[in-house]
Amino acid sequence: MRALLERHQFPLYLGAALLGAALGLGAPALAPWGEVLLWPALAALLLATFLQVPLLALRRAFRDRGFLLAGLVGNFLLVPLLVFGLLPLLPPDPGLRLGVALVLLVPCTDWFLAFAHLGRGDVARALALTPLNLFLQLLLLPLYLALLGGGVEGLPAASLGKAALVVLLPLLLALLLQARSLGPALAARTASWPVPLLALVVFLVALGHAGYLPGLRAHLGGLLALFALYLSLALGLAWTLARLFRLEAKAGRTLAFSLGTRNSFLVLPLALALPEEMGLAPLAIVLQALVELLGMGVAVRLVPRLFP
Repeated sequence: MRALLERHQFPLYLGAALLGAALGLGAPALAPWGEVLLWPALAALLLATFLQVPLLALRRAFRDRGFLLAGLVGNFLLVPLLVFGLLPLLPPDPGLRLGVALVLLVPCTDWFLAFAHLGRGDVARALALTPLNLFLQLLLLPLYLALLGGGVEGLPAASLGKAALVVLLPLLLALLLQARSLGPALAARTASWPVPLLALVVFLVALGHAGYLPGLRAHLGGLLALFALYLSLALGLAWTLARLFRLEAKAGRTLAFSLGTRNSFLVLPLALALPEEMGLAPLAIVLQALVELLGMGVAVRLVPRLFP
């Protein structure tokens, strides 16, 4: 079931987005239900996803220091510099810029593993890097917001506190469950849950924010081009870092998928907690996830050629 769902992720998410938007535009009275149901659905998605991440295996990440250092430099130094360099290409809408910045600043901890496997990377290294990426992005997210606050008008500092519970509570619960003997069995039973739960979240975001779609339509072409440009530049950064750190081919492929995939669901709670005038932020995040999935379909064929 999990393999079947992962193979059809893009049409599933796209269909959920279109259905939610159609209902939101055709029956505006349903929009508040999208916002009410979204938070518990998002918490369930985060819990199911965190259960798949080896949160207790941080020590394994330190065995391959070259790969580890390349991943940290790429994800937490070069990618933020790249993102801040791309932001001036966007129109000066604060919600749009904040949504794009947030979704591109944090590395993925979910389908990064699946695409590293499909793209002939090293899944063991991916598993070791994933919990470290997760904890570092949680620590650095307030810093990113502070840096963005100087260039994005109207960024409320209280939004991070409003969104923190929906991220931290599932994270702590996943840690507690993994520390017990039932952790591996529970992870196996919930392995297929993230895909349908993410489809539900995409549907609810589109339903609750359909009223912002006309404003997003004007920026659609630019956003699609920017997300595609980011993915291309991220693969180029991975290729350069792999040469600098003399990584073997499978490690270089894994690094490419780490820099290319972004953690859209982790920053979505923050975007949803933003005030109404920044309503384009969640839609930009969902759009990035759709573009990324489509781009990963190309990357799983291209990356093995970049790292032969």
